[in-house]
Amino acid sequence: MPAFIEIVELLLTPSLPVVIIGLLIIIGAPVLLHLALSTSNTYTTAPSVLLLGPDNAGKTALLTLFERGAAPAQTHTSQVTHDVELNASTDADSKDSFRNHDDTTGTHTKFLLVDTPGHGKLRNIAMGKLARIEKLKAIVFVVDAAALSEHETLAPTASYLYDVLLFLQKRASDQSKKKAPVPVLIAANKMDLFTALPSTMVKSHLEAELTRIRSSRSKGLLDSGVGMDDVGSEEQDSWLGEYGSEKFSFKQMQEYDVDIDVVPGSVTSDTPGADKWWKFIAQQF
Repeated sequence: MPAFIEIVELLLTPSLPVVIIGLLIIIGAPVLLHLALSTSNTYTTAPSVLLLGPDNAGKTALLTLFERGAAPAQTHTSQVTHDVELNASTDADSKDSFRNHDDTTGTHTKFLLVDTPGHGKLRNIAMGKLARIEKLKAIVFVVDAAALSEHETLAPTASYLYDVLLFLQKRASDQSKKKAPVPVLIAANKMDLFTALPSTMVKSHLEAELTRIRSSRSKGLLDSGVGMDDVGSEEQDSWLGEYGSEKFSFKQMQEYDVDIDVVPGSVTSDTPGADKWWKFIAQQF
């Protein structure tokens, strides 16, 4: 008993050793806990599916639809990334829909659906997210099929898509960091509107504009004053698809293990709806 009292008095008496021990406990305990969790089997990073695309294309509405089973009446332009945890059926013959994603009967896997800002000034946030996600399973690039015939919509949409595909191309070409292929679904949204282009025309419009952008960027290098010895390597680094080809096509990305599909749908209407997009996501697990 006297020994216990002496220990208590020692702890309550201000002294340098007591202060140091206290600080070590306060600072060290959280660090040790983090290390223990990060090295345990239960501490894992969920696989992710990334929503990309220009603003007003319907990314946030799609996220809400998959999360709640109903599209919102209206959404606001995202300023930051936002993610929700969902369940996708991994049964080969499953007819699972996003409307019952919270049903955990059968074989399911959890994943994060990540929404990103689409505004041009905030696009670096989305591209940064693309570069940082460890377990990226797929990209859903949402486009407004009802406005894609207009150049002021097509040009920035294709420019954004060019940057995304070029990132994946360089990622696949980096032999020092071999990573799993990332398929891309181009979700042609707003198909319920009268002005919407058919998915085949969405594909052809995007491929034609990507061809124009590729040629423009190549010419920009030649006009930038870069030395002729350096132009070749820099041009090849920024050239999307088959180098030197006259026209770009999505098929050229298969050389880099990037499969691209253009699939029609609608966030706000059940016809054609969003089930095909959800099925694409579920097939990645």
